[in-house]
Amino acid sequence: MNGQLRALAPGTLLLLTLSLGGCASSSSSVVEARAEAPPKTSGYPSLEVLPPPSETTAEKQLKIEKELTAARDRALKAKRDASQTVQPTKRAARE
Repeated sequence: MNGQLRALAPGTLLLLTLSLGGCASSSSSVVEARAEAPPKTSGYPSLEVLPPPSETTAEKQLKIEKELTAARDRALKAKRDASQTVQPTKRAARE
């Protein structure tokens, strides 16, 4: 048994060397393929790139403020109307 292991050891070593040698010769093509691939992007804007400053004039600013105030007032009115139409529960009616 010991003789068989000694006979197989050089053959195994040779096969292992040849198989690993094949990987080493193709590594240059892998490096070339990576160089040709487009760079990966995350989908998020870079932190170094800032958007251009907004050019909001005083008139646009006033218009936006009026629209936001009107929207807030509509939401408050809708909330008040909804709270007034709520039916009292049976427990609240007894008290």
